[in-house]
Amino acid sequence: MALKFTKGFFVVRMANSRWRRALVVGLLGLASAFSPAAAKGPAPADATTAEATIAAAQLPPQGQEILALIQRGGPFRHDKDGTVFGNRERLLPLQPRGYYREYTVRTSGVSHRGARRIVCGGQQPTRPDACYYTEDHYASFRRIVQWNPQ
Repeated sequence: MALKFTKGFFVVRMANSRWRRALVVGLLGLASAFSPAAAKGPAPADATTAEATIAAAQLPPQGQEILALIQRGGPFRHDKDGTVFGNRERLLPLQPRGYYREYTVRTSGVSHRGARRIVCGGQQPTRPDACYYTEDHYASFRRIVQWNPQ
């Protein structure tokens, strides 16, 4: 048996495939038991961290700029801005694929897109039904309130 740590995972090499399967199943069980998601328990389908709110005026200036750009329909700085957000984390209210779109909120001093985003949902991108702010790359969201796109 050989154990190697690669890209955040342990890779196990064993001659006997039955033992290998048993070990992998056991390790996966342990990993899921100690994951942060397991500590919270499974999220109900309609659960959202977006029950927390933030006023549009409380967003960082870069976030306020993005809200204005969303209303105008752009132009956006990043190619990914305005693309479909899959809500794979299931922290936002469940909607059909294509409902949510994501936008980058620039972070000063960072040469990449950073972790801050605004995610808006609705059929008309310039008049979203709701927008959410995350500053930790989709780990949590706050619903943006006191903002009415015209």
